Amino acid sequence: MDTFDYVIVGAGSAGSVLANRLTQSGKHRVLVLEAGGSDMTPWIQIPIGYGKVFYDAKVNWKYITEPDPNLDDRPIYWPRGKVLGGSSSINAMVYVRGHPNDYAEWNTAAPGWGWSDVEPLFRRMEDWDGPASTERGVGGPLSVHDVTHDVHPLTKLYLEAAAQAGIPTNPDYNGSEMEGASLYQITTKGGYRASAARSYLRPAQRRPNLELRTKAHATRILFNGTRASGVEYRHKGQIKTAHARAEVILSGGAINSPQLLQLSGIGPGGVLQAHGIDVRLDAPQVGQNLQDHLGSDNLYVSRMASLNQELRPLLGKLKVALKYAMNRKGPLSLSLNQGGGFVSVSPDTACPDLQLYFSPVSYTRAPVGVRPLMSPDPFPGLLIGFNPCKPTSTGHLQIRSPDPFVAPELHPNYLSTEHDRAMMLAGTKLMRKIAETPAMQSVIERELLPGPEVVNDEAIAAYTRKTSWTVFHQCSTCRMGSDPETSVVDPRLRVRGTQGLRVADASVFPSIPSGNTNAPAIMVGEKASDLILEDALG
Repeated sequence: MDTFDYVIVGAGSAGSVLANRLTQSGKHRVLVLEAGGSDMTPWIQIPIGYGKVFYDAKVNWKYITEPDPNLDDRPIYWPRGKVLGGSSSINAMVYVRGHPNDYAEWNTAAPGWGWSDVEPLFRRMEDWDGPASTERGVGGPLSVHDVTHDVHPLTKLYLEAAAQAGIPTNPDYNGSEMEGASLYQITTKGGYRASAARSYLRPAQRRPNLELRTKAHATRILFNGTRASGVEYRHKGQIKTAHARAEVILSGGAINSPQLLQLSGIGPGGVLQAHGIDVRLDAPQVGQNLQDHLGSDNLYVSRMASLNQELRPLLGKLKVALKYAMNRKGPLSLSLNQGGGFVSVSPDTACPDLQLYFSPVSYTRAPVGVRPLMSPDPFPGLLIGFNPCKPTSTGHLQIRSPDPFVAPELHPNYLSTEHDRAMMLAGTKLMRKIAETPAMQSVIERELLPGPEVVNDEAIAAYTRKTSWTVFHQCSTCRMGSDPETSVVDPRLRVRGTQGLRVADASVFPSIPSGNTNAPAIMVGEKASDLILEDALG
């Protein structure tokens, strides 16, 4: 029989960590099943290349939500990594731990996940190349790059403008204080993307006790009574089975993990029965509590040349390609989101409630269903954007079919609360406040979006409904907690009502963190590996 100690479904941000940590001692035989293929393609390894894989079905699940009534009935495109490294291989690489208050929330729901519990894990993960700090980790698997000396002049001007708008510069938002305008730290090393696959999985692949199977799509979890005993998956056109002596661990992400649970008979009973699936465990919370960050941009025409003039013309492309080839420097080695930060706009908040983004490049999004070129605009442009840190709107997902190759229904339910609508209004006004500072006015020629005709609150709200997009931070669909009525997994990540089955990825977040979700997802992989190895010792 094809039998292992642990079978991990998904080689993404958390799954890659688990593959590494569970094989480290050499005592455990581990199988990793990944539905996607290799990440060794130039557009993944070159940091700015994520614009090229944004719509590439070879490495991307390319999910599309149901039309959202709160966004003028627009469906929203959700790119998610279908490749080694998962979404860490196609994301914008921004590294944010989150605010300590985020983990105070987590600890209330799931004891053992407070800031004092997870902060050492972040330091264990990191190989920080910025200024030395006792609060940052050095020598860990995940390279975190300080971009201070690499960013475009417009980005430095943004920091000056933010200060003029009352937002002081913060040199390290992952240090003692999160609030302030910052340059974004990114997960790159030597000018290449430092995905979870490169940082964790690749070193582990040299170990004889790890087996990795790509293009292996898990179709259901197998059980012996209430104990998970293995995984059925499709590989090279055949249905195969892998058995787990100890545990099956789902690390497919916030969409795929709850989908696989539902396909395996664990989920809302009525939904499963409607699709002819035998209900193994009626678990109404599977697929619920879906959270995401919704963002909005203000687009400006610049008098100063932006990255548009380097990345759009053929000669410009040749110049930046040559610079990258020679020393792994220049725009190709960075993210498009070079600056940003965190700010409080509500007087009664204990932590930042808006995340900011500054991009010295602009591009026009195409509607869902139209394949965009993701090409910079023909004029010098810049984007100043934001998203609310702690949205209160929640959605859900559920299987559309018993066929595991059919994408589930995704209902984000954005802007369904007054809090979220008010935060979008406050954010747009703050972007304009930054744009109206002397520093920004020295380079801004005019505002294209929202546009001078969008002035009052009603017009701004209409603009938000018409144009806002996901910031790609879906989470919490297999929520972790100590209350069985509101959670799918317990604080040790064990699926309630089963044995030998855990979930470890962004789906277990009790609530959405205040920043980008990739670093917390990797941290969950680290924490999960500790829990699993502790339990293995009895």
